[in-house]
Amino acid sequence: MAETDPIRYTVSPGVGLIRPAEQCPSPNQDDRPRGALPELIVIHSISLPPGNFGGPYIEHLFTNCIDRNAHPYFAEIADLQVSAHLLVRRDGALIQFVPFGRRAWHAGRSSFRGRSCCNDYSIGIELEGDDESPYTDEQYVELAGVIAALLREYPGTGPGSIAGHCDISPGRKTDPGPAFDWLRLYDELSPLLRTRGRDTIMKRS
Repeated sequence: MAETDPIRYTVSPGVGLIRPAEQCPSPNQDDRPRGALPELIVIHSISLPPGNFGGPYIEHLFTNCIDRNAHPYFAEIADLQVSAHLLVRRDGALIQFVPFGRRAWHAGRSSFRGRSCCNDYSIGIELEGDDESPYTDEQYVELAGVIAALLREYPGTGPGSIAGHCDISPGRKTDPGPAFDWLRLYDELSPLLRTRGRDTIMKRS
C-alpha cells in the first residue's frame, strides 16, 4: 500500500497557488525582482478591529474596500495598501490573497540576517490573532501543514528561515507576539518534514 502523504496542501509550480484554500485576490501585489524566489517565511498576526476575531474586515483591508466608518480604528488604516500571501483564520480556514510567485506587501521596512527588503524574497502568512491571545490548535496544525508544503516547493526555504514580523522589523513590529508558541509550531512541523526526507534540527536561527 502506498504511503499516505501527511501534507494535505499542494503548491502549484511557478505561479504559486496553494490548495485547498479560498482565493481572494488582493490588488496589493507586484512582481518579485527578476530571479527572486521565496527564501523566507514571515509569520504575522492581525485582528480587525484590534482584539476582535471573525468578520470580513481583514479581507476588506487586503482588497482595499474596508469601510472607514464601520469602526473608529478603520479610519486610520483605510488608505493603507497592504496584503499578505495567506491568512489562517481562528478555525484554521485558509485564504490566499497573493500567489507565492508574486510579491505581497506585508513586511514594510525589514531585514533578515542583514538582507533588507524582505518582501522581495519572502512569503507572508497572517494569523488571525493578536500578541496576547493564545492562538488556536487549528491554527498551529494548519500553519504547520502550509509551511511543510512551502518548504517542499521552495528549496531556498528551511526551518531556519521562518521568522516573526517582530524579528525582521524589531522595534517597529511585535507580531505574532508572546502568545505565539514557536515550539508548538516546530512540534507540529517536525513529523511532516521527517516523512518527506527534510528532517532538520528544529531551531529558530
